[in-house]
Amino acid sequence: MKGPASYFPSIEAKYGRPIGEWQALIRGSDLTKHMELVAWLKSEYGLGHGHANALVAHTLKEDAAG
Repeated sequence: MKGPASYFPSIEAKYGRPIGEWQALIRGSDLTKHMELVAWLKSEYGLGHGHANALVAHTLKEDAAG
């Protein structure tokens, strides 16, 4: 795995939620901007910056690809 997805195993291990659950939270949020979503994950769920950034980047890229 390369890019943001390379963080996924450690994100799941550290925070105890599957990636799909994090993506559902991101998609269900009213926020749309990358850094707003990163800040929200950090403050709301205690994610580290790198982990939050990886989740947001991957989810937004997937959504943009349609």
